[in-house]
Amino acid sequence: MRVPLSWLKEYVDIDVPVDELAEKSTLAGLEVENIEYIGVPMPDSERRRKGLKPDDPVTGDGHIVWDRQKIFVGQILESRKHPNADRLILATVDYGADTPMTIITGAPNLKPGDRGQKVAFATIGAILIDPYAEHFKTMRLKAGKIRGITSEGMACSERELGISDEHEGILILPDDAPVGTALADYLGDVIFDIAVTPNMIRIASIIGVAREVAAITGAPLHIPLPTWQTADPPAWDFCDVRIEDPDLCYRFTATLIHDVQVKESPFWMQHRLKLMGQRPISNLVDVTNYVMFEWGKPLHAFDYDKLLARARSIGDDKVTIIVRRATDGEKFTTLDGVERTLDSDTLMICDAVGAVGIGGVMGGLETEVSDTSRRVLLESATFNFINIRRTATQQKLPSEAAYRFSRGVPSFLDPIGNIRGAQLIADLGEGIISSGIVEDYPHPQEVLCVPVTAAEVQRVLGIQLRSDEIIAILQRLDFETRLEGETIWATVPQYRLDITITADLLEEIARIYGYDRIPVTMLADTLPPQRHNWPVEQEERIRDILIGAGLQETINYSLTTIANHARLYPDHPHQAPAPDQFITLANPLSQEREVMRRSMVVSALEDLQRNLRHSDRLANFEIGLVYLPEAGDGVLPKEERRLCISMTGPRDPGTWLGSDREAMDFYDLKGVLEVLFEYLGADDVVYDPAQVSYCGPRCARIMVDGAEVGVMGELHPRVRQAYELPQQPVMVADIALDPLLPLVTHATHVRTFSEFPPVKEDIALLVDEAIPAGVVEALIRQTGGALLSAVHLFDVYRGKGIPAGKKSLAYSLTFQAPNKTLTDKDTAKLRRKIVGRLQRELGAELRQA
Repeated sequence: MRVPLSWLKEYVDIDVPVDELAEKSTLAGLEVENIEYIGVPMPDSERRRKGLKPDDPVTGDGHIVWDRQKIFVGQILESRKHPNADRLILATVDYGADTPMTIITGAPNLKPGDRGQKVAFATIGAILIDPYAEHFKTMRLKAGKIRGITSEGMACSERELGISDEHEGILILPDDAPVGTALADYLGDVIFDIAVTPNMIRIASIIGVAREVAAITGAPLHIPLPTWQTADPPAWDFCDVRIEDPDLCYRFTATLIHDVQVKESPFWMQHRLKLMGQRPISNLVDVTNYVMFEWGKPLHAFDYDKLLARARSIGDDKVTIIVRRATDGEKFTTLDGVERTLDSDTLMICDAVGAVGIGGVMGGLETEVSDTSRRVLLESATFNFINIRRTATQQKLPSEAAYRFSRGVPSFLDPIGNIRGAQLIADLGEGIISSGIVEDYPHPQEVLCVPVTAAEVQRVLGIQLRSDEIIAILQRLDFETRLEGETIWATVPQYRLDITITADLLEEIARIYGYDRIPVTMLADTLPPQRHNWPVEQEERIRDILIGAGLQETINYSLTTIANHARLYPDHPHQAPAPDQFITLANPLSQEREVMRRSMVVSALEDLQRNLRHSDRLANFEIGLVYLPEAGDGVLPKEERRLCISMTGPRDPGTWLGSDREAMDFYDLKGVLEVLFEYLGADDVVYDPAQVSYCGPRCARIMVDGAEVGVMGELHPRVRQAYELPQQPVMVADIALDPLLPLVTHATHVRTFSEFPPVKEDIALLVDEAIPAGVVEALIRQTGGALLSAVHLFDVYRGKGIPAGKKSLAYSLTFQAPNKTLTDKDTAKLRRKIVGRLQRELGAELRQA
């Protein structure tokens, strides 16, 4: 929310420096994210914070300081055609000096014969913004000769002054601008950019900020309620209002303004709207925006004669506004010219013929005001904020009005907005206001009284305040209070929709008292015992292990699409989950985020799809949840913790020293998993051949202690193509953590190093092709017992000399005893024992050299 200091000062007397006001506001919950200085000097503290020199004319954010000795309010005394140029004007300008100055300008909004216009006038040496530079750049004004005539000054545009990007003509000031006054004193301003949190929507207006500043600083507040001048006949002779869905529209008010002249808004309104970041359009549109920024009350203006023509088309001589739900599939064209399809949860503003606007979001094209509008029906209404938020999101129609409505606007502001808006339209458009307000108000806004005590303040906030001090703080916030015994009853102002319970009052007391004044206290009780949270600790342990193995953690969206899940089933699409097996969002933000994921592999492949455009190598992992409705309790889905690993690209990142650029394969992924399980302390890990829909040449089922915990393998080529991934091997592993983690040890087991030398021997075995190497290794370890300290498969051979259906597995065995040096006889005995068991149980044969 942009807040011009000049506008704020109309409602609250501010006598503290700008930087001090920003600090106090931020500490009280109004976070000032940025301060713009337009034409006025920046405090030294702010200059130091931004790294600017003391004499630097730049204030940052595209603004400059207007030199009080060189930039003034001037007045055109005479303008005539340049004798040597058809498109240039010689203008004589009075700027408060003893002698007026003649300058040369080509501004299209100044013509020969013009006089009396007030302008922003700069003299030689003034620092201005270069309007033709591609990026922000300043320039120093110098004297120049154009077609034989010297010009020693300049009438400035808004862009040259840093007010806006407007550069089509010079800035024309109001007629009452004082000639000779430094422009910084007349037009300079400070803009606070304040973050509006969802519970602070009351500060999305100048008056809302003024109330807060008055409470924070103790400065006097003066906010007069708007008044108007009306004339008969009354508005209800021209219009009726009927709310058919009071759960979505709490109040609807309307006023009528006749004989309006549509034209440009005056300078003061246009300037304020520009400072707010709003482009001026016409007096009718500008008034609705101005009231929204001033009071926080969005308005909408209809062309009454267009509404009346619609009513007469069905035989009515009076407009009836009807607020109702849309019908499913109803079509409506909004102001932006887009035809929209609606559903039954969309609130519509209608007449007897049909829809004329989407409530709280955008009006309709058919009844919009235009340059020919003469009668204006002004709407001020209050809606269900959740419904407005949903509709604005669904229809992709963000706006300043929807921003406020979707966070809550109080009903009591409706007549205030109508009166203020109607009078401004009448003043600026020379119109006449019909007396009275037409309204339907089925559910009047509730007036709340909330209790609080000094004891509760001390218990929750840790500060001792007397009842009279608490009352003083609440009264600064516009609460009416009464004291009954020890209880203070606070009547909540009607513009404060965020105050409903005692805790809300305590927050307000803390804000105004000052968070920085609340004393620091140490815990007076004994520290609670620290207990392990094993699931969280195990997850962190997995992260540490995988990062140590060279992988990078990713955090992907839990939201995806049904179509992306279906891509995992290239050969059997009928096996893909049906739509009713997903948790589907009622109002997704985009088509790519419409259901909760059932598989972590989908998120991993989406991540690869995005990031492989920028890198040829990725090795990632994610720990997250999948959502399985059929496994839930009938109300909520089962949320299953899983680990997903994805690897693709060269084995090593490229370096100037050289690296292994061969593509990662199945065994790279298996090596990472072996490291993971080893450091987790998992026993009896086996990788059994398996078939999974999304895996291709190689795929394995991961078994730990006989229980299946996941799958790993190379991505199926058709799945890779479906996800538009490069033509390179992609490895994925999907592991369920809930069944895995109970099988791993919480403690790390260590043993002393043997002081005796190891004995290393190699054996080569012929086994059937179908026997996994992991099964062979497991039997070797079991048979070798404690004296077999290490087993390593170092060769797999198929080919010449190996019978068909067989393969050769070569293992390196390390024998070592903790208490003696093993002899050849000891190791030979163990070797015979191992080979014998392999022969009996697997039919293995010892391969001869």
